[in-house]
Amino acid sequence: MHDEQRTVIRPLTDADETQALQAHDVLAADDFSFLLDLVDGEPWSDYVERIAAISRGERLAPGRVPAVFAVADVAGRIAGRVSVRLELNDYLAEFGGHIGYAVMPEFRRRGIATALLRYGLDTLAGNGVDAALVTCDADNEASRAVIEACGGGADAERPRVGPADDEKLRFWIPTGAGEQRP
Repeated sequence: MHDEQRTVIRPLTDADETQALQAHDVLAADDFSFLLDLVDGEPWSDYVERIAAISRGERLAPGRVPAVFAVADVAGRIAGRVSVRLELNDYLAEFGGHIGYAVMPEFRRRGIATALLRYGLDTLAGNGVDAALVTCDADNEASRAVIEACGGGADAERPRVGPADDEKLRFWIPTGAGEQRP
């Protein structure tokens, strides 16, 4: 892999506005929100600060949990994003899980989803979470493969949830929290 193709996972910045909004529009066509809790008319710098505050457990909307939001940057281009929920509420414990990620279509099949999921697992481990619940659409074979490659095993008690037209697969992945890291 060449240096210019190295994936850097980093927080969203003020300089990301154009690319992040474009990514949001592209994935909206797949019924997926790239940017979380985006408010029409909110100045971008305010949005970036609000996302940073949420990662600190501040300015949480009712029913929301602290979550770290980061983007995958490849050669200065936003290639994907990850949301790492540091706690689970009822909805997340059922359907959403600890980690949600997305990769832009032109960057798929390059290991970026794996890098995003590993970042999420490391973030959870650093926050004392021993095992991460990760879900994916039942028909999303690529995401399922990424989850399994990162150590995900099907939830023994409830491997599938949701209605047939929106069924989710549930996996648990050990984060390595409490283990010595090199």
